[in-house]
Amino acid sequence: MELMQLEMFVAMVEEGNFHKAAEKVFRTQPAVSMALRKLEREIGSPLFDRSSRNAYVLTDTGVVLYEHARRLLNLRDETIVALEELHSLQTGRIRLGANESASLFLLPRLILAFREKYPKIKIEVIRQLSERLPYELRQRNLDFAILSFQPEEGDLEATPIMRDELVLIAAPDHSFAGQERVQIPDLGGESFIVHQARSSSRKKVLNAFRKSQTPFNVTIEISTIETVKKFVAMKLGLAFVPRMCVSDELARGELVIIPVDDFHHERTLWLVRRRTDPQSHAAQAFLRVIAQLAEERLQTAELPASPGKGEMASGTIN
Repeated sequence: MELMQLEMFVAMVEEGNFHKAAEKVFRTQPAVSMALRKLEREIGSPLFDRSSRNAYVLTDTGVVLYEHARRLLNLRDETIVALEELHSLQTGRIRLGANESASLFLLPRLILAFREKYPKIKIEVIRQLSERLPYELRQRNLDFAILSFQPEEGDLEATPIMRDELVLIAAPDHSFAGQERVQIPDLGGESFIVHQARSSSRKKVLNAFRKSQTPFNVTIEISTIETVKKFVAMKLGLAFVPRMCVSDELARGELVIIPVDDFHHERTLWLVRRRTDPQSHAAQAFLRVIAQLAEERLQTAELPASPGKGEMASGTIN
């Protein structure tokens, strides 16, 4: 039993004669007649009561087959429409994974740029620790992840999307705020607020303080960067944070950057995906949009080596 046979049968039922049925399915009348006879042989029962030559009345078997055939053809039509919408990016889904800072301060800009072109694609954002994200990719729980490190494993492919740097922030009236720059030994008597998550950036800070033989006095550990910023603004200490996380506070004058002469840590953020797996049309479109946007920004935007007081972040994707 083939869909084409069922389509001819349904056309015959709905049109009531071979001529109109053949026109509806773009076949000849003999082709329709032959298909119906073959269908009856496969089923083992007549579909029409042929006692009247001018009327095609369904048998009990024909009634049951028509009801199910109509549903099958409707499902086929719905499937075709759904696939067309998927391929034309009128529907679809993308699952993105990122840590706290990327999900709050980078992903919204990426998603906005994508949705300007593809507003009907559903986007799901999952916040997770950076070291967990490669596992989620391999388990196919994510289509993409944003990482601050380039995975070494060959099964993952990374596209650079942004440069950022670690900066020292303080309240605007801190004693260091008026200075053009400080040295790490100058920070030995300061209290520091740190994010609880262990990261390569935190290791860079610790190594720089050890190299300068300067104590790194951590007085408060907090689970979110948002709270770190609030505590710094409340004059409870200083903090090293990704520069992209403080652009709004810098613009409003709530925080300032203190340039540290003997510390500079710049990082690249990567859009990571599985290398070999086929991707959905929506995922392919997302990769194209973000890769183009990132290329434009990475070619034209450089992070300044020594940011001034209250200066806004650059090098981000707008």
